[in-house]
Amino acid sequence: MAQHVQPVVDVSPPQPPDRRWLAEAVRRIHADANRSADTHLVRLALPAHWEVELYLKDESTHPTGSLKHRLARSLFLYALCNGVLRPGSTVIEASSGSTAVSEAYFARMLGLPFVAVMARSTSPEKIALIEREGGRCHLVDDAGEVYDVARRLADQVGGHYLDQFTHAERATDWRGNNNIAESVFEQMAQEPHPVPEWVVVGAGTGGTSATIGRYVRYRGLPTRVCVVDPENSAFLPGWRGDDPEETHACGSRIEGIGRPRVEPSFVAGVVDRMIGVPDSASVAATRFLHERTGLRAGPSTGTNLYGALRLACELRQTGGAGSIVSLLCDGAERYAGTYGNDVWLAERGLDVTPYAEVLRRAWDDGVWTG
Repeated sequence: MAQHVQPVVDVSPPQPPDRRWLAEAVRRIHADANRSADTHLVRLALPAHWEVELYLKDESTHPTGSLKHRLARSLFLYALCNGVLRPGSTVIEASSGSTAVSEAYFARMLGLPFVAVMARSTSPEKIALIEREGGRCHLVDDAGEVYDVARRLADQVGGHYLDQFTHAERATDWRGNNNIAESVFEQMAQEPHPVPEWVVVGAGTGGTSATIGRYVRYRGLPTRVCVVDPENSAFLPGWRGDDPEETHACGSRIEGIGRPRVEPSFVAGVVDRMIGVPDSASVAATRFLHERTGLRAGPSTGTNLYGALRLACELRQTGGAGSIVSLLCDGAERYAGTYGNDVWLAERGLDVTPYAEVLRRAWDDGVWTG
């Protein structure tokens, strides 16, 4: 009986990008990093007798003005070295704004078209920055739609969806390689309390908290990671283990942090504590920071500061001494017409007045009344 022989099917794999183009793209990104100095670690002037130091790492000094410059660089290198970007690729991202500003910068550097899919509520200042970098903005009415719309657009044009919310925790080398965690600990080395008690960050993708949380464990450090979360975000309920059907998370009014779902890049196991922060408190804290230090920051920095001051008061009240580090994520100029506008705040029911005294008591007296 004759045996049936299966024919050999010769299927050619997809052609990888031209290696010369790839090498040049990676070189350009590395050259940009070499031109950029590290960001400052600013010590805030809490009363000296507390023996509690508070620091903000000023990420607004990156070339694209925010913490997301680090993430965008990592995402482009990740896509390039995985062979999914090639000459002429349209790069597409779902974003609340700042990541897209930085990604548009890197896309233009590589000569690639860029489209940002964002909620229509994104500040006009951020939209203008993306367009200034040569990107195009595709606005949607519901922030929860950005993922599917970005994926669909990428399929339609044969482009690449960077997907920061999935890849943020893996695109950055959390063991070191000058990531934000390594930078913080190197800059803290000569401080009175060089190993922080807490590092306080918000979560947008979850990538920053994942990087810092993994790094301190890898280095065997006792530093704890606190994630501050704005109203209506899914991260805090998800971390607590609440039933997702009961949380009704709808995202956040604080641009850059808080999401309508727990993102794949949020690594709950490396987060030691979470603190919910009212939106009005976040805005109040940015104004308080400017009044006391002259630093002008966006609302997510206010969320960070509100949580960091709470922890500072707790540390002092227990008789402890130590340092707390948080982030200045971006500058206030991106929000001049929104969070910096009293009429805009009033229309949305955001009243900063009740939190001004909470912040004053915390800063001056070390007493938390929030």
